[in-house]
Amino acid sequence: MSFRFLSSSLLALGLITGAQAADSLAFSNAWVRATPPNAKVAGGFVVIQNAGKSADRLVSASSDAAERVEIHEMKMAGEVMQMRQLAEGLAIPAGQSVQLKPGSYHLMLMAPKQPIAEGQKVTITLVFEKAGKRAVEFTAAKQPSVAASDSTHKH
Repeated sequence: MSFRFLSSSLLALGLITGAQAADSLAFSNAWVRATPPNAKVAGGFVVIQNAGKSADRLVSASSDAAERVEIHEMKMAGEVMQMRQLAEGLAIPAGQSVQLKPGSYHLMLMAPKQPIAEGQKVTITLVFEKAGKRAVEFTAAKQPSVAASDSTHKH
C-alpha cells in the first residue's frame, strides 16, 4: 500500500467522520426573547438533538444581531439562582438531546445591536467541537411556546 493511497484514505475517512458528526445534529424550537429598546442582553433557546454515536460539544456561538454570544447555565445554589458562563462549552451526549431553555442552559446575546422584535428571524451560528459551524435560525418571541419550553421563568 503506497503512502499516497494511505494518506488519501485517512483524509477521506476524516471527512466522512466529520460529515457524519455534522449530520447527526438536529435543531428544533429555536427562539430568542424579543427585547425592549436599549436591552443589554437577550436569551436564546433551542433543543439540540445528537443522533450520532459520539458525543459533541457546543464550544461557542456568534450572531450578527449581537456584539457576542455566550453559552450560559442557570442553576440553584442553595436558595439562590446563579447564572454562569460555560467557558468550556456544553456537552451534547451521543444519542441524546439537550434543551437550552429559560432557567437552565441558554445562549446570551450580549449587547444586541438593535432591539429584537417579536417575529423577527435571528441567525445564530453554533460552533461544535466535532460538527463544526451550524447556522440556526431563531424566531423572536416574547414568551416561549408550550413546545419550546416547559418553564415560565423569565430571564
